[in-house]
Formats: sequence, C-alpha cells, structure tokens
Amino acid sequence: MIDFYPVRGIIRSLALIMQGIVWYKVKKFRFLGGRLLLHYSIAVIPGDGIGPEVMEEGLKVLGAIEESHGGIRFARDVMDWNCSYYLQHGKMMPENGLHILKDYDLILLGAIGAPEVPDHVSVWELILPIRRAFQQYVNLRPVKLLKGLESPLRYKGHADLDFVVVRENTEGEYSNMGGRMHQGTPYEMAVQNNVFTRYGTERILKYAYALAEKRSKKSVTAATKSNGINHSMPFWDEIVKEVSQEYPGIQTNLYHIDALAAYFITRPETFDVVVASNLFGDILTDLGAAIVGGLGLAPSANINPERKYPSMFEPIHGSAPDIAGKGIANPIAQIWSLAMMMDHLDLPELSAVIMNAIENVLQDGKVLTPDLGGTATTKELGDEIVRHIYQTTR
Repeated sequence: MIDFYPVRGIIRSLALIMQGIVWYKVKKFRFLGGRLLLHYSIAVIPGDGIGPEVMEEGLKVLGAIEESHGGIRFARDVMDWNCSYYLQHGKMMPENGLHILKDYDLILLGAIGAPEVPDHVSVWELILPIRRAFQQYVNLRPVKLLKGLESPLRYKGHADLDFVVVRENTEGEYSNMGGRMHQGTPYEMAVQNNVFTRYGTERILKYAYALAEKRSKKSVTAATKSNGINHSMPFWDEIVKEVSQEYPGIQTNLYHIDALAAYFITRPETFDVVVASNLFGDILTDLGAAIVGGLGLAPSANINPERKYPSMFEPIHGSAPDIAGKGIANPIAQIWSLAMMMDHLDLPELSAVIMNAIENVLQDGKVLTPDLGGTATTKELGDEIVRHIYQTTR
C-alpha cells in the first residue's frame, strides 16, 4: 500500500509557499477603477530649502510615469518633517514618526537642513534614524557622466566615468558612541567611537560583490586606511579578503583612502564597484559627484536589500538655502533618484524611460538650469523632462 502521508506533507508545504507568494504579489497589486494595477505607497518628505522645489519636479515626473505607463500607481503622502517642524516642536519628526513610515513601500526625500538648526541635529534626528530603523545598510551612489555633459577632468569621457559606490550606511564611523568631558576647561575633550561589526561588514561587502557580478568589469575596489587606523580597518581588510574568496570571478583591489581619492581623479576608468565604510563612502561619493558635473546631478539610494522595510531615495545635495526660493535649483538629482527607485522595484524599463528623458534634455541643451550653463528655471527643466517622457512613451 502506498503511504500518502509524505505526499500530503509536501502538498501542505507547497501550499504555504504559494500563500506567501500570493501575499507578496497582492501587496503590490490593487484593483483601482476596475483595473488591476501595480500599486506602491510612498512617504514624501520634501524637507527644507530647495528640497520642496526639486521634489515638486520629481513628483511631476512620477505622475508622467503613471500616466504614460498606465499600469502603475504611486500613492503619495507628504510629511512636513523638516527644520521648520523642529523649530515649532523641538524635534525633526513626531515621536511615532518611524512607526508612521514603516508601513510605506518607499520613502522619497528632498533635502534637509537650515541655518537656524545645527546640521548634526537635522541629520541625527531624521535621516540617520530612518536609515537605521529600516536597516537601509546600503547607500548606493552612481558615478556616471551623463550624455550631454562634460567632466571637469580633462581627457575623461563617458566611457571613463561609469562606476558605482556602495557605502555602508548604518554603522562604522557614524556611530552614536562617545561623548564630551571637562567642558569649559582647558582639558576639554571629545571621543567618538567607530563601530564595525562582522555582520555589518560582511553584508555590505557581499552586496558589493553581488552587484559586481551583474556588471561588465567584474571588479570590486575596497577603501581602507589600515596603515593609520589600527583596529577597525585591519578588521575591515580581513573581511574583504574572506568575502572575496567567495567570489573568485571578481577582481579585488584594496586601496588606502587617500590614494583612492587621488585615483578617482587620475584613473576613474579603472573602477566598477567601489565599496567603503560610512565616512569614507560619504567623502568619496561627493568627490565622485564633482567629477561628473556636481551635486545637482548626483542621486542616492538608501536600500534595505531584504525589502523588509521601506528604502529611501534622495539627491545627494543639501538644502542650498542661498538659492532657495529663486526657482533655479537643478532637479535632475531628485529625478534620477526616481530612476533608482524604479530599479529597486525591479522596473528597469521605467528607470530607462526616466534616464533617457534626462539625457535627451541634456543633449538637446536648450532647457538647462544655471549650474548647467543655461537660464531655465527648476520648473522649466522639470517640464522639459516630462515632455520627453511623454514623447518617448506615446
């Protein structure tokens, strides 16, 4: 006689797996107006200064993607959490702010910062809590020279400037461990501790290597400073060596941060995926932005790869209070961050639509903001990108 009990067990297991798959899909799809559409919820935090200005153009592009695609919807809720909120309430977001955000699929951030509020307050009370609470341990920043632009580096073109920096985003040098003592005396001192865990270091390195496997050069460059920082950086180096052995098809380079910064200028064409600690990655990515046209063209993604929590997308640039309200801020970094968001959602075709529109506008050269040598306003540049999106999707 055949024993059906093992078969029943297998069937039950398959049923549970299918339940999980269906639940995951239902979370993304909804019936709206009698149609089944991809549906994502976004918490929008415009922020301070030029943040609301560039965010307006980003949301305009998002609307164009919805309309031209026809099968996707992004439900947006705007949060007024910024430095003005801090000046009114003594905090950058409500006590339950993280609880509010956790049920969203995505977070879209403009720019944070105002002269009236110290930078460490605005960052440590809004941006860093979001990154850490939602395990956004990957900070992904492309260093890519877009078509229509020239690099300030002489003799370096588009083929030379196309790599990505993977920055550890939740520990390292930006820990909250330390303090100040003997304040107000000649012996005053400040101590800031670095925190490098094996778990945190391994996962960021493995992300970098997995990313390199998908790219053409199959190369990972790791930033270190083990000749000067004698505990955390040798620890980092050891784990780089261990993880690299799991990826024999990927070439590994390990450079001290000072030399690596110089190589960004002298030989950027040698890089593919650069992986760095929190502080080193922060510095390198601003340098990377400078060699491809400036911070107005530099997007950033704060990713929770497991997708258990929302990921956050933003421009690298700050709130630029000196030009806020003048309508001349470049919105491309904000709009490019939307393309990164589409990639995160496994919608590369929509990412390509956004990037093609940006590059078409840059190559056309007729509607550019002052930082790009033009006279257009923020709104005019956003409108032109939207026009190109419709032009290529109809």
